[in-house]
Amino acid sequence: MLENATILITGGTGSFGNTFVPLTLAKYNPKKLIIFSRDEMKQWDMAKKFHGDNRVRFFIGDVRDKDRLYRALVDVDYVVHAAATKIVPTAEYNPFECVKTNINGAMNLIDACIDRGVKRVVALSTDKASSPINLYGATKLAADKLFVAGNSYSGEHKTRFAVVRYGNVMGSRGSVIPFFMSIRDRGLLPITDERMTRFMISLEQGVSLVWHAFEDMVGGEIYVKKIPSMKMIDLARTIAPEAKFEFVGIRPGEKLHEQMIGVDDSFYTYEYPEHFKILPAINGWDACPERIKDGHKVPMGFEYTSNNNPEWMTPDALTQWIALNREKIGSI
Repeated sequence: MLENATILITGGTGSFGNTFVPLTLAKYNPKKLIIFSRDEMKQWDMAKKFHGDNRVRFFIGDVRDKDRLYRALVDVDYVVHAAATKIVPTAEYNPFECVKTNINGAMNLIDACIDRGVKRVVALSTDKASSPINLYGATKLAADKLFVAGNSYSGEHKTRFAVVRYGNVMGSRGSVIPFFMSIRDRGLLPITDERMTRFMISLEQGVSLVWHAFEDMVGGEIYVKKIPSMKMIDLARTIAPEAKFEFVGIRPGEKLHEQMIGVDDSFYTYEYPEHFKILPAINGWDACPERIKDGHKVPMGFEYTSNNNPEWMTPDALTQWIALNREKIGSI
């Protein structure tokens, strides 16, 4: 599907974009892959990695600016929406800015993609969008709803929108693994709560889920990857086995356990070998065989949370992953 296509990724200089771009170039050989973002220095640094590859283009812009999106989306076939204000404390203290990017930016992108005749759009979501308790999660839930409903707005234009949702991205900039690795020599690690659990996903798994969504989507689906969980205290012990722990308490807007599918979503959720799919609750789309395909309805009352997950990452598995990814942890 993506071969010889023109693809644009918003927020493309982030951790996801730095993995999505080289993997997609290698697997699908698109005609053009456009990185749309607002940080010129990150674009400058990223451009060095693809020097001489004419398929990779860079476009300075902000999803808050609809006119700039209209210009960037000329002749674009597929869009990955990765741009977001995502740091939980930053969103709590700068709520207006978070809303402008995560909600207004989503609305701008939906309108621009429909008007420019983009074929398919996949937006990145987060576990924090399920039963949100912080502003970041609330804005991402709103964005998810916007992208699902965007399939109604597109009408005869045939633009289709879907969402992928996943948890803590292992090794990404600002995440817990590079943070603990950077301070482990101090011999003291801050732990919020010894009971805290999180979903763990690699960037490569996230990219694979986006590829699958492009191939499988009819419009309005939310794809949830099946991934392991891990206790944060076990993660800390694996990274710094000799360190002592300081329990600092849960920060504002933080959950003890993350959730990707809530009880209220179970009415519309289907299970597949490697993922779940939450179908749209609007327009009767949840009963569409073309969307369901070979999925099996989850039991009523089903929840997918990081503490009730049947799959857990072991310390040995984490140690092996760190050994294989040591050089790039925290660098993208």
